Amino acid sequence: MDVFAAVVTLLLIMDPLGNIPTFLAILKTVPAPRRRIVLVREILLAYGVLLAFLFLGNYVLRFLRLEQETLSIAGGIVLFLIALRMIFPREGGMVGEPLEGEPFLVPLAIPLFAGPSTLAALLLLQRSSPGHATSLWIAVTIAWAIGGSILLSSTFFYRVLRERGLIAIERLMGMLLVMVAVQMLINGLKALMSPG
Repeated sequence: MDVFAAVVTLLLIMDPLGNIPTFLAILKTVPAPRRRIVLVREILLAYGVLLAFLFLGNYVLRFLRLEQETLSIAGGIVLFLIALRMIFPREGGMVGEPLEGEPFLVPLAIPLFAGPSTLAALLLLQRSSPGHATSLWIAVTIAWAIGGSILLSSTFFYRVLRERGLIAIERLMGMLLVMVAVQMLINGLKALMSPG
């Protein structure tokens, strides 16, 4: 398994730079001294969800009797839809109406950091590289650490890049993610149609 490719794929899907405005908007209602604490807590919760999915996801797939081809095609479709949302965002963002009070688990940890597309990609990476659990754990940890560091520095990135810069980066990440999604679909269809 190529750890670097897995890290890049997971980072593209997590989209920490594109999530900065949403994170800042959600944390705006939290008192300033608590913001960093809440952000660290949410990032740690997201890591816990990613690890739970990494180590237990395979058992769920076996229980549901899902094949690798199914996962690859479904993962490609999900990633494609997420990529389209990154390129052409809808009003209200991905989380809809903001919640009252301090966020807990939802919407910062899930779905913004450890969303369905990240979890689907994790399952796909796991199924496509059986026996490489340690490499995948390293890739998840590196992607999580980079994404978490970017979100912890969100005010700095927002000051430097401004809203338009962040939007441009998100669109670029969306374009790259479209290519990853199409490749996943092609791989799944090839495996499905190959004899034997």
